[in-house]
Amino acid sequence: MPFTPFHLGPACALKVVAGQSFSLTVFAFCQVVMDVEPLLYLLCGKGIVHGVSHTYLGGTVLAVFSLLAGCPACQRLLNYWVPRPDQRFQMYLRGPRTITWPAAASGAFVGAYSHVLLDSMIHADVRPFAPFSDANPMQGLVSFAAMHFLCAGVGLLGLLGLSVVYLLESGS
Repeated sequence: MPFTPFHLGPACALKVVAGQSFSLTVFAFCQVVMDVEPLLYLLCGKGIVHGVSHTYLGGTVLAVFSLLAGCPACQRLLNYWVPRPDQRFQMYLRGPRTITWPAAASGAFVGAYSHVLLDSMIHADVRPFAPFSDANPMQGLVSFAAMHFLCAGVGLLGLLGLSVVYLLESGS
């Protein structure tokens, strides 16, 4: 699913459950990093679209990169976006003032591995276990359209869940 927000759907639902122990911003950073390789292949018109970045081994390397580069980058972004105190829901969405390393790690690694898993199901060129195996036992388990529908639906449930948690925590 290159360059789509669909990967964020399941992450929004996970954020409801994991709360501050999961960084949604680092997760999103990792999604972009994961799709740099497919973007380059699409622009050049060469090779398979989903290469090493869409393997669990490559995803691990990109998760480490997303942790080390994404945590400070996302922290700068969040430091830039500071809602006014009267904007309570925006303050809630922004989250804590500091992204912790454990939250960043969960965002990065869940981001990388879920990206490989979801794309393995709908793209025939994904080889998630390379270089150890060219097999992709997940391919075709879900159709392209169904995957997008499921991710969007889970995302809407996640946004609803975030709203409910906000209302419960704020006493509104």
